[in-house]
Amino acid sequence: MSTGKLAGRVAIITGSGGGLGAECARVLASHGASIAVVDINGDAAESVAESLRSAGSQALGIRTDVSSEEDVHAMVARVKERFGRIDVLHNNAAVLDAEQRQRDRDLCNLDMAAWDRAIAVNLRGAVLCTKHVVPVMLEQSKGSVIFATSGLGMQGDMSLSGYATSKAALMMLPKLVAAQYGKRGIRGNAVQIGLAPQHPLPDALLDIMRDNHCTPELGTPRQIADVVAFLASDESSFVTGTTLVADGGFSSHTPSLVEMRKLFEQMGRTGM
Repeated sequence: MSTGKLAGRVAIITGSGGGLGAECARVLASHGASIAVVDINGDAAESVAESLRSAGSQALGIRTDVSSEEDVHAMVARVKERFGRIDVLHNNAAVLDAEQRQRDRDLCNLDMAAWDRAIAVNLRGAVLCTKHVVPVMLEQSKGSVIFATSGLGMQGDMSLSGYATSKAALMMLPKLVAAQYGKRGIRGNAVQIGLAPQHPLPDALLDIMRDNHCTPELGTPRQIADVVAFLASDESSFVTGTTLVADGGFSSHTPSLVEMRKLFEQMGRTGM
């Protein structure tokens, strides 16, 4: 992918005080974008912004609770005041810490406070940011709004009911953005993100996940960030209203694929 393809652009990345969001900030900055590093942890946001500035990029760290309309309104105003425009919004912020995982369980054992928190941050936050950023984009008749979603929004699982429901809804939002504002130059897309480990995970778990991928290895944060950079740039100017799946083929096959592969190997067949 070429460098400089986002030169002169301004990107807001929510939840970018660490993890995948921070990697997206670094990659978009490497392509020339000025970055608003937005996170509920203000110190983390400023730390990432400072690292980008040290590398020669323009960056601003802003503490924002994306579930608060007052916070979001103030954040967008500050970005516009600092940079004069907004070209890219990556709605990456999501709540999935250890405490949330323990409470966001199966439907019968679901802590409704965890449900409410998942919807407030993951879904309401993306709606609020879009609501306040799109009018700024309309001033220049161009912009790209990106939503970070997950395979859990497409496939049922044993837990994380609130998280999964919020991620499913995020697949509708790019369609709404495209339908409502596409003729005025605004694109909306989502990235269905697969497993791209950012922290150590049990080897047994990684082996199970790797077996179910259609690529030799699991993904990396950089591979996901590269997809976000593509959707942010003019390289994807004819792509809108859709969800781009970046999960190593995890969601592309039948649940029986792994066992069928083993059976074929026993029969002396490779499946090729």
